[in-house]
Amino acid sequence: MPDTAQGLRHIEHVMGTVFSFDIRDRPTTAIRRALTEAVRQLHDVDAVFSTYRPDSHISRLGRGSIRLADCPPQVHEVLSLCAQATRVTDGWFSTVSAGSLDPSGLVKGWATEAASQLLHEAGAHHTYVNGGGDLQLRSRATPGTPWRIGIAHPLRPGELATVITADRDLAVATSGTAERGAHILDPHHGTPATTFASLTVVGPRLTMTDAYATAACARGRGARDWLEALDEYEALAVLPDGRTWQTTGFSRHGS
Repeated sequence: MPDTAQGLRHIEHVMGTVFSFDIRDRPTTAIRRALTEAVRQLHDVDAVFSTYRPDSHISRLGRGSIRLADCPPQVHEVLSLCAQATRVTDGWFSTVSAGSLDPSGLVKGWATEAASQLLHEAGAHHTYVNGGGDLQLRSRATPGTPWRIGIAHPLRPGELATVITADRDLAVATSGTAERGAHILDPHHGTPATTFASLTVVGPRLTMTDAYATAACARGRGARDWLEALDEYEALAVLPDGRTWQTTGFSRHGS
């Protein structure tokens, strides 16, 4: 975990992706301990929620070999948040994938936000936590200097679709087909969602921002009106033919 008087950075390979931490506060003992604990908790989340591990609690729960009462508290919390996301999205967010229990559309954002919260509680108030491309930003990069986050253009390698500027707490989540193909399914029909090459959603906290980005991709053509109606959330979409649209308030964040 390399650090300087100006900050602390760390990269961790976990949950099948890469998590990166950029802490711009002076690295006190409490902050270093919080970073170590945040990394430990990410591995714990992987052990509990991985759908690729047959011994994880979520895999065993999905198979019916254990009950919800046998699971750790994190499972209750995540499934409750998933139920909330399902209600708000009119069922476009789903915990069922190919007939199996799969809350992955919320877990990564939830874990990233929780890691950011641990750091914040330890006194790190200028932080950037990136969980596989989904980000929780805290305050500014430094006093007077906002965070500036480039969002890759899904159809033009090496170019940016936008640059997000944040001078307060902000979450950024991107879904779509460009990076991983049509991996998001329409939960009502079971067909791949292909409306967007990428859809970037910004909001106050990453758990729901990530879930809403997934749900909006699944919703497809109705996503723009639904996102416009959400308080505190804005979005930028890139369509497979290169056309773009953005919600009314997105210009406050992106350029």
